[in-house]
Amino acid sequence: MTDEACGARPHLPRRLVGFALKEPVLTILVVALAALQLARPQPWLALPRLVDWPTVTTLAGLLILTKAIELSGLLMWLAHRVVHHVRSERTLACLLIGLAIVLAMFVTNDVALFVVVPLVLSLNALAPLPVERLTIFLALAVNAGSVLTPLGNPQNLFLWQVGGASFGGFVAALAPLCALLTAMLYALAWFAFKARPLDLSGDTATAQVDRAYASVAAVLFCAFVLLADAHHAGIGLAGVACGFLLWRRDAVLEIDWALLLIFVLMFIVLRSVAALPWVHETIGHLGLGTPLRAYVAGAVLSQGISNVPAAIMLAEFTHDWRALAYGVSVGGFGIAIGSLANLIAVRLSKTRGIWLPFHLVSVPFFLVAGALGGWLLMHR
Repeated sequence: MTDEACGARPHLPRRLVGFALKEPVLTILVVALAALQLARPQPWLALPRLVDWPTVTTLAGLLILTKAIELSGLLMWLAHRVVHHVRSERTLACLLIGLAIVLAMFVTNDVALFVVVPLVLSLNALAPLPVERLTIFLALAVNAGSVLTPLGNPQNLFLWQVGGASFGGFVAALAPLCALLTAMLYALAWFAFKARPLDLSGDTATAQVDRAYASVAAVLFCAFVLLADAHHAGIGLAGVACGFLLWRRDAVLEIDWALLLIFVLMFIVLRSVAALPWVHETIGHLGLGTPLRAYVAGAVLSQGISNVPAAIMLAEFTHDWRALAYGVSVGGFGIAIGSLANLIAVRLSKTRGIWLPFHLVSVPFFLVAGALGGWLLMHR
């Protein structure tokens, strides 16, 4: 054995630990799959059949297109234009919340956070801002905004595909809940932020926009959504991926490949778990055939395993996609793990001691939203 091989061996465990810490969700899913295969083996070639491939191909296409829009510089340019003439802290908070909500509707909640949170940090260098409080409200904002469309978050994308609703039908069904959550958030923000003067006139950032890149990405985005709505996401993905690989390959190479793999493994692991006799029997006894029970199950289970896995698992036991969408949407609030967007926001802000303040806002918000969302579901 060479000295290089001997020296490399001690670094392998360290690298594995480092990867596990960087991608904890992916690591947990890999370990869970290994445990399931040991406890209740399935043929490895049968596992891909557990994946909802239309959802995965749609997600892949959206990741490429949103990455292209992000790399074009359009989103950051828009963000700076929105806040350029702000004169008070409360106005800034309301504008940022609105920006986060709108972006989350169309470019996913994760991408929205990668725009608005860094924007807050850059503006904080010009004038002292309540970064911690803004981060908390922006996390809630992207969760609220992403409720409206199938493009807003992975669980909506999945439920849109399996539910068979049109794009417009999905939006119409979720619009009341989105409006409720948005109204609650703005009412809370009005009291949480002061009307003290704020001088951001020093914001001279001039983000460069690659207009050709942004224009092509925007046109392809609309075309891809139409294809996905017609259940031809695979054709759309092939066209988008090949086109960008030939023209601007960074849009493909720099997407979140780990998220795609996580989504594939979620289908395999969670559907395998749902098929276990004792799990199937336990959840079956909950009687998820009624909308209210499906709603409550989605909201509560999200607090333990996050709303994307909750949607995938509970979809095996109810066909009421609307009730389930309401439940996992509300489930994104409350405990931070309810939505991965919460964890991303906190990570981006790099603010210590934020967990307690976050839960002091998010948990009461979840309880009120849960009660009002349930009433809304049953009376519409």
